[in-house]
Amino acid sequence: MIRPRVQAMRPQRIEFVVGTQINGAPHLGTNLVQASAFLLAQQARRTFRTDTAVNFGALDNAPHDIVLDPETHHAYQQTYFHALGKDGVANLIDGYYRPFFDSLSDATDVEYGTETYNDQQASPAFRAEFLRTLEVLDDLRWWLNPSTGVVHTRLPCPTCGWAEKRAERTRLVRLDGDGAVFSAICHDHGPYELCIDPMDGGYLDLATLYRNVVKERSFTRNTSTLHVMLKGGDWAFGCQLVDGALAELGTPARAMPVRIFTPQVLSDTGGKLSKSLIRAAGKITDFPGVEPWMLSTTEWPGTTDQYVDALLWMVSHLLTDPKHFFRSFTSQELGRLMASRPSRLATTPRARDMPIYKQYYDLIAAGTKTIEVRVAYTSMQRIKEGDQIRFTCRNEATLTRVKRVTRYTSFTEMFDHESAAAINPTTTPEEQLRAIRDIYPVEKEALGVLAIEVEKVESR
Repeated sequence: MIRPRVQAMRPQRIEFVVGTQINGAPHLGTNLVQASAFLLAQQARRTFRTDTAVNFGALDNAPHDIVLDPETHHAYQQTYFHALGKDGVANLIDGYYRPFFDSLSDATDVEYGTETYNDQQASPAFRAEFLRTLEVLDDLRWWLNPSTGVVHTRLPCPTCGWAEKRAERTRLVRLDGDGAVFSAICHDHGPYELCIDPMDGGYLDLATLYRNVVKERSFTRNTSTLHVMLKGGDWAFGCQLVDGALAELGTPARAMPVRIFTPQVLSDTGGKLSKSLIRAAGKITDFPGVEPWMLSTTEWPGTTDQYVDALLWMVSHLLTDPKHFFRSFTSQELGRLMASRPSRLATTPRARDMPIYKQYYDLIAAGTKTIEVRVAYTSMQRIKEGDQIRFTCRNEATLTRVKRVTRYTSFTEMFDHESAAAINPTTTPEEQLRAIRDIYPVEKEALGVLAIEVEKVESR
């Protein structure tokens, strides 16, 4: 799916983008999309020898509360951000997603970053792209809302944080070089105006289709990074509308978003596994094959690492052939696949896959290189004594155990304290320093340097 774009673009980096509404505990379908992002990032790094990462969009503009104005019957909503504040949203992310993403990152050796919608909408790039869409809004509005043509641009009241859900009475008053001025009506505080400009102004809450158009259009400005959208299979239809809007904005064909749709998770009746629909219909126990952890993965009867390992094994199995991956599966079938993971894997200590250049891999495999040097990316900082690392190169792998991890401020400081012969017995310290700085630029070295001492684990 992404090779043609990689061949045409030759990106320096590939980011796999996955967004999730922060509105409670995730279910199996959500975690399947996220696990797929990490596995595909790992696979793309090996295939294209390009830096890859996962970009997790935490959508804290999901509705926390919805009320009806008793006089006009217009619906109003308050986002999770406005209801809980920045710290409350951070606690939700830490509680439901951070351990899961950390575990995925450790298992695949893929870095990830988290961006809330609040931070995204405040960025100059996002807001400037939004202002550009206003210039051709008449051409976009039926793509963004084919039901009524009323674009859902929600601008929360600056006093209470509530906004008209469907933006029926939100009006664009003025658009000029200074930005855009909108008028809206609060159900408690009456009419108000807000200015949106690239650097400042009120909170900008866009409905899903509109948000995706602005976000994906802004991605095209970065020609050194290829952004790959990961979405559940049920989003294949909505993305046709997004693409129509992007075409109206003049997006070149070769810059249109690359998307990968993950399998859709179904209940045993064939309907999509939906927490809201199932809970509305009855108790979870009324649905055979839908175990409690499938609707709230916090109910998994084991550790986070055990859940992640089982999930990664299952998704890896599906990814072995596109005809398996690009299909729908019942929750019962996915549960069966996860349970069919060889029992020996459940008792085998987890090993982090770490790719390495061939010349260094051969030294580790021979046992002559016992110290691996890395910059202190977030996931690398979680490596500790006793962990296992599986060094990989092409189709080869060598399993090692971590004896020690020592952090330094620079490569120079590291070589002052570590044995150069243990890092690379075939070259001098001066040659090693030049080579390692060819791999890691100055901004990467500034993150810190890790010397990871390992010993081979003999296979039984």
